[in-house]
Amino acid sequence: MDGLAPAIATETMSFMRLSAGDVAGFKLLFELMILYGVSSYFAYSAIHMKFVAPLAADAPLDRFSEARAIEHVRVLAEEIGGRQVGTPGLRQAAEYIKKQLELLKERAGSNIRIEIEETVVNGSFNMMFLGNSLSLTYRNHTNIVMRISSVDSQESDPSVLLNGHFDTPPGSPGAGDCGSCVASLLELARLGIDSGWTPPRPIIFLFNGAEELFMLGSHGFMTTHRWRDTIGAFIDIEASGTGGFDLVCQSGPGSWPSSVYAQSAIYPMANSAAQDVFGAVPGDTDYRMFATDYGDIPGLDIIFLLGGYYYHTSYDTVDRLLPGSMQARGDNLFSLMKAFANSSNLLTAQERKSLRDSTSQSKGGRPIYFDYFARFLVLYSRRQALVYHTIPFAIFLLMPLLLRLPTGSLYTSFNSYCDFLKGLLCHACGIILSILLPISLSILRLLFSGHSMNWFANPFLAFLMFVPCSIVGLLAPTIIWREIPFSQDVLTLALSREELADEARFWGAFGFYNLLTLASLASGLSGGFITFFLSVSMLPAWIFYRLSIKTFGHQSLRSAASYVIPLVPCIMYSVYFGGFLAVFVIEKMGMTGSHPPPYGYFVPDAIVAAVVGLVTGWCLGPCIPVVGKWLAKPRIIQVLLHGSVIAMALSSQFFPYSNDAPKRVVFQHTVQTIDADQVSEVSFDFAVVDSNSLMFVFHHAPDVVKELYGDKELSFDTVPESNTQRWTGILPINALFSRSLKFPTTTAEILKEYSTFPLLTSHISPSISTKGSRRVNLEFSLGSLKEVWVAVLNITGPLSNWSFADNIVPAPLRIGNGPPSYACRLSGTGDENWTFWLEANTSEPLRIDVAVLDLHLTEQTKKLKGLFPSWMDVTAFTSFLSSYTF
Repeated sequence: MDGLAPAIATETMSFMRLSAGDVAGFKLLFELMILYGVSSYFAYSAIHMKFVAPLAADAPLDRFSEARAIEHVRVLAEEIGGRQVGTPGLRQAAEYIKKQLELLKERAGSNIRIEIEETVVNGSFNMMFLGNSLSLTYRNHTNIVMRISSVDSQESDPSVLLNGHFDTPPGSPGAGDCGSCVASLLELARLGIDSGWTPPRPIIFLFNGAEELFMLGSHGFMTTHRWRDTIGAFIDIEASGTGGFDLVCQSGPGSWPSSVYAQSAIYPMANSAAQDVFGAVPGDTDYRMFATDYGDIPGLDIIFLLGGYYYHTSYDTVDRLLPGSMQARGDNLFSLMKAFANSSNLLTAQERKSLRDSTSQSKGGRPIYFDYFARFLVLYSRRQALVYHTIPFAIFLLMPLLLRLPTGSLYTSFNSYCDFLKGLLCHACGIILSILLPISLSILRLLFSGHSMNWFANPFLAFLMFVPCSIVGLLAPTIIWREIPFSQDVLTLALSREELADEARFWGAFGFYNLLTLASLASGLSGGFITFFLSVSMLPAWIFYRLSIKTFGHQSLRSAASYVIPLVPCIMYSVYFGGFLAVFVIEKMGMTGSHPPPYGYFVPDAIVAAVVGLVTGWCLGPCIPVVGKWLAKPRIIQVLLHGSVIAMALSSQFFPYSNDAPKRVVFQHTVQTIDADQVSEVSFDFAVVDSNSLMFVFHHAPDVVKELYGDKELSFDTVPESNTQRWTGILPINALFSRSLKFPTTTAEILKEYSTFPLLTSHISPSISTKGSRRVNLEFSLGSLKEVWVAVLNITGPLSNWSFADNIVPAPLRIGNGPPSYACRLSGTGDENWTFWLEANTSEPLRIDVAVLDLHLTEQTKKLKGLFPSWMDVTAFTSFLSSYTF
């Protein structure tokens, strides 16, 4: 111990004796930290709508007011509360919306015609959702529709549709999703009337009441409503959070909707890359019903994306709405609504079909677009992209010839190509390492940590942990680069080795980004503008740098500054878009599913590490060809690695969750029944939807464990697992569960609450056709269940036809390790029982597993739910299971 202190002191003194190169490197690193810090501040302000001033409730009547809109949200989310299908709240919400529209009608001017309808929709269809083929059958769902038009308009005039849904998922008051949408449309409708604007084409407001059950309300409108064929454009507004970025996530068919948006949006927030990845995000919107599945209507899908911590939770409350978000949305919508209504491209369904037939033209590809800090939108067509995105690559190919023109030697130009390719591979390795190194360190940390996702409640931890080591990955090839021999003759070219190194490294990085741009374009993606912007920004930066070194030399930081300063607009955009992507991914990690052990535990940390590494790569990558030689010093690498290790050690002391970033728990009171009045088994089943398992939950909820299991030790080995079939009521969401548990309980509470249970019976004798197929006629009753959200029939066996979905049987699916089966979801209230038929092509019996999800909770369930800590969001319901063979 006596010799330890002097050794540490000696090492410290040795570290403090920095060379001139080290000092310059640290100085440059500090200046870059300031630049990226300032860029992050502006990005944060833009993403969170800090630059938008919400208007108060007493704002002029010809302006959209966020405060007035929030009063509607307050009624929907607080006074009414949950608005799930099957609950009284949904009916109350419909009445409130209709009343507000009728009040608007009373004060509309004589030049305006207002029609208000409450429509009840029924239907049956097949769809793919989350990769599963399902059949959906529904009845008695309510839509509220208002049509505003001039008194001179005709019923067949092309119209503009604005859509939002007023139902909510189980357990959520739905302030953001989608009370904010309904409130925005109500305030927009008021503005349309009070502003004195007379719409040149009709405006239709659709408040649909069954989106959370897989877009049933919009399907009903598109398949049954008399105005559906008049719609020439639509705007679907949604919420995957409580505000912030109101991003155009999907647009089309064709380029017209995004062009209108680019010309009209007050605060443009759009990114064509979002549509590239939309299919990979769990979930969907009404956009598909209007634009693809049941129409080819040109339109926009606009979604609140921040505040994802509260999405589909009990924390989706009015106080969580991000100020300025609804104001920006409302100002944009009013401008867009007027632009669409005034456009000569607004056509009815028949006119669009006739135009396509007469011109023999396709709808055209999606354009490429991106906003810059919500100030302006850059938009160009895919045909223009073929030119724009190819020019930088052509420059890359021609540059070796142009640079070596004085020598007049093709051999020298060929050598330049070789050196440029070395630079390209070097930069590619840096980008790859900037992703792989954070992933590796995140996995190492988890091997010694008690739980994952420490960054979830504190996103800054993800940046502290992964940005420094990602920079090390970017810089690592620069160290090796110093030793790589060049193919060119330094003396012949009258260039120093440093000049050749800079040249090869720059053009290699430039070529790397161009290759990614062309690859994106060739694959049909629209996100190539990111690398295109990077490469285009690098050209003027390189010119300034080459001019500056003639004055300041290679070793001057002024030369580095001359390269970085022209890159500032590019750097700011990279931080803006990359920072938003990283925060969005972090927020969504709380609901990506509990992946199977042992590797599932590492998935969220690895994903976040990869995203932060990728973002770091594209934010700092364009600078590396020039600044890398200053930063790739052993002392700087050492400091960055130590910083990452220290940050990871400190992060382990942070708890993953809080009231502002809740842990999601799914809690099901499961009742296995036989016939209409017998219960065979009752249990409480639990599941989670992120990587911290149920053992983590029960460790922090000892009162729940005591209530369920007494004082016995709880582990996965001692408690029976709840198989996937027990969660059929939430199919296909149950695919997110990898390890759920069940705790047997008594039947007393259930028998006290319910007199009869769901029952499936054959009400007509089976018939045999001449082809040998057997038809079974069935009747399904819901018993005395109180607030039915959905019933799911899972049919296993030789099913060849049925009465659902226009007699079209969907592709089979698998639940867990079970055999292929066919699933149909039934929803909607009604006094009559469900009746349908199934047809089998052999004499083999059909097995039907029935799951009915009732949102009503017994007192025992409510008590148990209340024992969980406040930082856990518990979605609870009662599920009735039964099985039949016919």
